[in-house]
Amino acid sequence: MKKLFALLLAAVMVLSLAACGAKKEPAAEEKPAAEQPAETPAEEPTADSDMAYVQNKGVLVVGITDFEPMDYKDADGNWIGFDADMAKAFAESLGVDVEFVEIDWDNKVLELNSQAIDCVWNGMTLTDEVTSAMECTNAYCINAQVVIVPADKADQYQTVEACADLAFAVEAGSAGEAEVDALGYNFTPVKAQSDALMEVAAGTSDAAVIDSLMAAAMVGEGTGYADLTYTVGLNSEEYGVGFRTGSDLAAALNDFFAAAYADGSMLECAETYGVQAALIAQ
Repeated sequence: MKKLFALLLAAVMVLSLAACGAKKEPAAEEKPAAEQPAETPAEEPTADSDMAYVQNKGVLVVGITDFEPMDYKDADGNWIGFDADMAKAFAESLGVDVEFVEIDWDNKVLELNSQAIDCVWNGMTLTDEVTSAMECTNAYCINAQVVIVPADKADQYQTVEACADLAFAVEAGSAGEAEVDALGYNFTPVKAQSDALMEVAAGTSDAAVIDSLMAAAMVGEGTGYADLTYTVGLNSEEYGVGFRTGSDLAAALNDFFAAAYADGSMLECAETYGVQAALIAQ
């Protein structure tokens, strides 16, 4: 799978060194030496600059779940995907490394505020709950929540009403959970959307609700879940990236997205993972 080749907005770090000379002593009498000018201290991150905090520690810690095609591992155990590759490029533009940390999605705000992670970048739906708890970027992808059922039963579940009696598996704290809860469906929360798919494949749940982008990559012919399919679309939504409230990194990422969209590298990355149709112009 080819890598995102354009690494944008490389930050240049400038280190200034002050040099000083010593005064010549008068011949007649000894006088105290002139004070040497103090060395300029390295800039410390300010309390209101998340960017300075991240650049000072040298790493951007990204909170994710296993979510193909946005964040998932290749055969060598490396994190790849549309979101993962864009996160790598953004970190490079800041002059820092990137570290991916799998989180419990239901605890994403706690993980962020405790500084265990620096952002949530994992196909995150921009709900009112999310935008009130995080500093979020502009939307970059469109998405929907879709119902997943066994393919041999799909013709029975083509409407919202027809799905009402099913037992669902949904990711805890996700937009999918919010949708089934609002509809009054019976559901069991699980740790990740991939777990919800496993529940349906194993027959321990009748159906799941997951993101349409994930469904397109993981369900149906030619995938690991060839016996499953998606039927009903429950909503329309948008993805964004979340930082700590007040973080200046959100605006920096908006600028990065705009530049990457303009030079075509964002589209190329999207085409690598088959999500180009969902891309939002920046």
